[in-house]
Order: sequence, then structure tokens, then C-alpha cells
Amino acid sequence: MKTTLLIMEIYLQAFKNFSNYLIKSYLKVFAWFSFFLILVGLYALIFRMSTGFAFG
Repeated sequence: MKTTLLIMEIYLQAFKNFSNYLIKSYLKVFAWFSFFLILVGLYALIFRMSTGFAFG
């Protein structure tokens, strides 16, 4: 019984750390993707303003 509880505890600790790492990685990728999209939007706005595009 003690061995079973020990194995269960090791299993739970492994997946707790794994999910934490997975969430951190996902948030880093999402932050860089969002930053890239903002830069693309700024580039498009500046390009349209510099070429005299009528906004309305």
C-alpha cells in the first residue's frame, strides 16, 4: 500500500510540474505572436498614412 501511495505521489508531482511548464510555454508563444500582430498592424497603418490613403 505504501508503494502504491508513493507511486501515485510521484505521478501527481510529475504532471503538476509538466502542466506548469506547458502553460508558461503557451503564454510566451502567445505573447510573442500578439506582439508580432501589433507590429504588423502598425506597419500597415504607417504605410497607408505615408502613401496618402484616404481613411474615410
